[in-house]
Amino acid sequence: MNGRKRRDFPAPLEGVRRRFAQWRKTHKARARIPNRLWIAAVKMADTYGLHRTARALPIEYYSLKKRVGQSASAQGSHEASPGTAFLELPPPVPIAACDCTPELEDTAGSKMRVHLKAASPPDLTALCRSFWNPVP
Repeated sequence: MNGRKRRDFPAPLEGVRRRFAQWRKTHKARARIPNRLWIAAVKMADTYGLHRTARALPIEYYSLKKRVGQSASAQGSHEASPGTAFLELPPPVPIAACDCTPELEDTAGSKMRVHLKAASPPDLTALCRSFWNPVP
């Protein structure tokens, strides 16, 4: 005896464990596990976790993990149907209109007055630079 106690499993997991044991008694070693048993194993892994399910059944952890991932991705593509509950929208565009009249005057006495009406604020810095530092 190795000193370990036999673990008690929840009833649903124990039921699937018995189904696996019965199947193993009637089939050769290294035979493929039927899809119906894999489906039951994936359901148990969703409820009780991968590690606990793999140890209870006993099946290879990474094979079960792969099947759980395939099941999740299949459900994800199914859930992205037209009845999806979540829809991501772009952020709203500000609709505040800009209405301003900048008046500029340089050291030589030149003046400029511009009345601006725009959906977005104009680049006043560029406007001022072009007035005070004209391109020769």
